[in-house]
Amino acid sequence: RFIIPFPPGGPTDLMGRTAADRLARAWNVQVVADNRAGAGGNIGAEMCAKSPPDGYTICMMTVAQAISPSIYRKLGFDPIKDFSHITLMALMPSLLTVHPALPAKNLKDVIALAKSKPGEMTYASTGNGTSPHMLMEMFKAMTGINVVHVPYKGQAPAIVDQIAGQIQLAFNTATTTLP
Repeated sequence: RFIIPFPPGGPTDLMGRTAADRLARAWNVQVVADNRAGAGGNIGAEMCAKSPPDGYTICMMTVAQAISPSIYRKLGFDPIKDFSHITLMALMPSLLTVHPALPAKNLKDVIALAKSKPGEMTYASTGNGTSPHMLMEMFKAMTGINVVHVPYKGQAPAIVDQIAGQIQLAFNTATTTLP
């Protein structure tokens, strides 16, 4: 079983499914991709940590699991002690995405618009402590804007709401945003 701690359609899912498929071919055994989304990836990470240590369960980890001990009082896992880390699978660049209905054509316009409407604009993330959340919080600190955080279980549902116009801003990975 290959636990993917985010829902289908996002970057972690795409990487996890690709890895599961390649491992299945290399090992000549079935490797099942098992999406366990929620809490910024912590539900899936906890499920992985509590699995029997028999070599039949592996999981994707993201930067969120390294951040989680700093922002969650109680976790069901220790990201260092409870896992045997295998390899770095990918580095995924992020893009600031803006709904096209916003009257902003560049970054300067986005900042000016957000400053003119403090607390009115929203941004999506893949959950508290995930890289999109941390990127936007850093962007807010650097620019002095005030936008409202809306956490999602994963990038795919966040992008759907952004395309629908329910969310104005987000940091999304290029892997799933560009297509």
